[in-house]
Amino acid sequence: MPLETFDQRALEQSILRTVLYSDLFDYALTPDEIAHYLIGVACTADHVRASLAEPVWLDGQISRVDGYITAHGREALVKRRVERAGSSDGIWRRAQRFVRILNSLPFVRMVGITGALAMDNSADGDDIDVMIVAAPGRVWLTRGLAVLLVRLGKLFGDTLCPNYVISENALVLEEQTMFVAHEFVQMTPVYGLCVYQRMRAANPWINSILPNATQPYRPVPEYRSGPIGLALKRVAERLLSGRLGDRLEAWEMNRK
Repeated sequence: MPLETFDQRALEQSILRTVLYSDLFDYALTPDEIAHYLIGVACTADHVRASLAEPVWLDGQISRVDGYITAHGREALVKRRVERAGSSDGIWRRAQRFVRILNSLPFVRMVGITGALAMDNSADGDDIDVMIVAAPGRVWLTRGLAVLLVRLGKLFGDTLCPNYVISENALVLEEQTMFVAHEFVQMTPVYGLCVYQRMRAANPWINSILPNATQPYRPVPEYRSGPIGLALKRVAERLLSGRLGDRLEAWEMNRK
């Protein structure tokens, strides 16, 4: 779409909404991130960059510092983001270790890094937030096993938080809000990419809120476990696929 035919005012309003939403989380954005997470307007990154370079309505409402965009008066967020990017690097390295263990657990079908770490916005000591998709009929058992891993992580000074554990046959997100849409599109899938794509297809409502975020902003290689881990996972799933697994699933569900 030629720039001159684009609704400039609507685009600049959407850019400001995107910047202000990110400001709620004290997070400065790059122009490419604004284009990816742009609220309510489908357009190219070139349109966004052109609007930021020669704003009309936006002028005076945003600030540019070292390649980042903030709301006017919030320029200090740039320094904060740079600092947190450094601390996030170390947390990511530790997260890889736990993800490889997590995806070796029986019935785990997808793992995604969510929350602040997914945006490289974690401070030292922050939790490692994850979403887990489990095999049908094994959500509670999977959650229980993940909690055991959480306790193991604390021995190493890390806090793994499985904030979302859902079933592979229940991929539709019930709460259709800006927050949920943003949490999903900023998630970094690190295991089970095919399940992630199915989940995205099951929630087309996200496109009306964040139409440009059709893929993860920062694709990363899947953190796969080794052959021994995969073999143990297959054996465990065979053992827990029948009545024993059903009883453990019911026990854990009733316990919680």
